Amino acid sequence: MSNAHSTPLTADFLIIGAGVAGLDLALRLAGHGDVILLSKAAVGESNSYYAQGGIAAVLDPADDLDSHIADTLVAGAGLCHEDTVRQVVENGPRSIRRLLDLGAPFTREAHKGGFHLTKEGGHSTRRVIHTADATGKAVVEILLERVLAHPRIHAYADHMAVDLVTSHKLGMFLPGQPNRCFGCYALEVESGRVLTFQSRFTILASGGAGKVYRYTTNPDVATGDGIAMAYRAGCRVANMEFMQFHPTCLFHPKAKSFLISEAVRGEGGILVLKNGEPFMKRHHPSADLAPRDIVARAIDYEMKRSGDDCVYLDITAKGRDFIEEHFPNIYKKCAELGIDMATEAIPVVPAAHYTCGGVVTDAHGATDLEGLYAIGEVSHTGLHGANRLASNSLLECLVYADAACESMLNRIRERPRFAHPNIPLWDSFGVHSCQEAVLISHNWDEIRRFMSNYVGIVRSNRRLACARRRSELLQQEINEFYWNCSITRDLLELRNISLVASLIIRSAIHRKESRGLHFTTDYPDRDDANWSQDTILPITE
Repeated sequence: MSNAHSTPLTADFLIIGAGVAGLDLALRLAGHGDVILLSKAAVGESNSYYAQGGIAAVLDPADDLDSHIADTLVAGAGLCHEDTVRQVVENGPRSIRRLLDLGAPFTREAHKGGFHLTKEGGHSTRRVIHTADATGKAVVEILLERVLAHPRIHAYADHMAVDLVTSHKLGMFLPGQPNRCFGCYALEVESGRVLTFQSRFTILASGGAGKVYRYTTNPDVATGDGIAMAYRAGCRVANMEFMQFHPTCLFHPKAKSFLISEAVRGEGGILVLKNGEPFMKRHHPSADLAPRDIVARAIDYEMKRSGDDCVYLDITAKGRDFIEEHFPNIYKKCAELGIDMATEAIPVVPAAHYTCGGVVTDAHGATDLEGLYAIGEVSHTGLHGANRLASNSLLECLVYADAACESMLNRIRERPRFAHPNIPLWDSFGVHSCQEAVLISHNWDEIRRFMSNYVGIVRSNRRLACARRRSELLQQEINEFYWNCSITRDLLELRNISLVASLIIRSAIHRKESRGLHFTTDYPDRDDANWSQDTILPITE
């Protein structure tokens, strides 16, 4: 007996993911056709929502585009695509103006009237516009209000994409015709039904994969779904070895994935050991404002050297009034946990934060699969290289939403008529309810533990080999569950996270050097002669 919805749900545009990239694109496209927006949790729940720092853009007359480009290229450690960096940076100010037109409440200077710009690690000047310390929340809420009110945008909360529907999967192998995406199957989480969504264009805006690690700043939705689906559908995936670890995640048993913004260090916060000793000068000339990969490795080194569970971030010198004004949400959260950041240092540890690799796209977000786009953290555009510059992420979401919209509308003008195939409904015949849910939770926990221990901030050949063996065994078990059990959100996320873990491991094994976010003790030096190119999967090994 099938648990599928009886008829496909159709639209001109199907967007999978409802963070800043997905919401902004939905608004841009809604004037040109019907839009379906899928979110596997509440609409707006995303990494975007929890972004604290802000959006990097050249807004100060004393700043310039070439400086922002240069800072991005330095942070990317030789792997950024310079044309992509220039495209994103040059379109940054326009993206900010669009948000201002929509009513984004960016923080202003108390006495000067202009916008307050902060400085974060890796930036040569102040250029990060923000809404106190909750920029992502403010931007998501502005976009979400308009998305939910738009008559041509149909938002489906608690609907998780299962897999993409492609012409090759439908048996449509036509000479000279590329493989094409026609939509996706999606699980209605509450009922367990699987619906068929059919569209002319499908856009992955599903975010990153921080939940592949035990400690992460990401919310529960960040399980690499879009990367896994695209890879299974035949898209190339690049630079998965470059997982950014945010240096400062709040370390407290009651704090789940709470990020202490890099802006705290930008405004004078200093990293110290338990005895109050500053240590970043030993690791980089820029000390506490060094790029994130260097700061995260420095903290990891100091914790392993001392045996301490954490280090501390001290901004007490700025005073209570300054702290409450600039970091009201962080101040409140710390106070709830008994930490007064105006008088004591905050305990912090590094945690998985941002996926710098992803689905390979062109300058407009188009993937290898005809009709499929990828924008935001799910994508690999070439902007971030081997390490993302702070606060370039929301900027990328906005610029590529604009670029993807323009590309799709141009394609519609070139080919106004489009024939949809008959997509078969989801068939669940022969599957049964899983009576061993403990196996799913155990496998989930094991993946996150071995990824953190073996494929974390510091790696080695031996650790990576161990991780690969465990990954291969677990993928066999998980695939058996998938094909024989009724699907649930937990099972789908486990399937996706296990594949993404495998992609990260394979990419890390392939890169025999240390660069940016990938540091291995067996190849501790950067090797531009042999490794100054992207890692693109699948690799012939």
